[in-house]
Amino acid sequence: MRHSLAVFLALLIGALLGACGLLPDQIDETRGWSAAKLYSEARAELNDRNYEKAIKYYEKLEARFPYGRYAQQAQIETAYAYYKDSEIASAVAAADRFIKLHPNHPSVDYMYYLKGLANFNEDLGLFGYVSGQDLTERDPKAARAAFDAFKDLATRFPGSKYTPDAIYRMNYLVNALASHEVHVARYYMKRGAYVAAANRAQFALKTYPQAPANEEGLLIMVKAYDALGMQDLRDDAERVMLKNFPNSKYLKSGVSRDTSWWQLWNW
Repeated sequence: MRHSLAVFLALLIGALLGACGLLPDQIDETRGWSAAKLYSEARAELNDRNYEKAIKYYEKLEARFPYGRYAQQAQIETAYAYYKDSEIASAVAAADRFIKLHPNHPSVDYMYYLKGLANFNEDLGLFGYVSGQDLTERDPKAARAAFDAFKDLATRFPGSKYTPDAIYRMNYLVNALASHEVHVARYYMKRGAYVAAANRAQFALKTYPQAPANEEGLLIMVKAYDALGMQDLRDDAERVMLKNFPNSKYLKSGVSRDTSWWQLWNW
């Protein structure tokens, strides 16, 4: 009797487990939907800002109908949905995947633009002083990635409707990245690490030659080389600064013959 009961229970458990295995297919509301239906529902969720559900529908669409215009559009809008949902890494990965799979697609320029936007918005805080965070503690990796994506767009698709805005953002990023380097140079300068300060300021000058932040960077180079007793390099940096920033706020008047202008400036 006990043996029969045990067999019955085992069969019952097996049947229940088998039924559970069928549940996902039974409750999948998208079962049997056409590509057009899946896309329409995904787009509706996207418009309603239900980004996670939109992404789920787009992924089902691409898995079930991997070829054709709906699948390609789903890939584009998946990247956008990730971006709007602040899933930056996923948005960039989706954009990169589309670029690799469809390098000649009419919307591939938008994917470069979206990559730039995602990274740009990810690291806007790097250049904001509102939070009060020390800029030397921030990694400008996302800002550099944004700049590279915008540069790719501007280089490959100069006639794209997204290129003017990309160039505008690149101009911002150039000075922002230079400001970061100069901020780090100032940090080294305050701690007496004069070689590191001069090298960081010089890097900003060479990498971002048109950035306004280089006004302070050149001052740091002058003061650092002066502290190191490297007169030739100090004079070169001073000459460059006087030529490029003749009206600099750092150029103080009323300096005595025995005192140089940079020796009066304190941060």
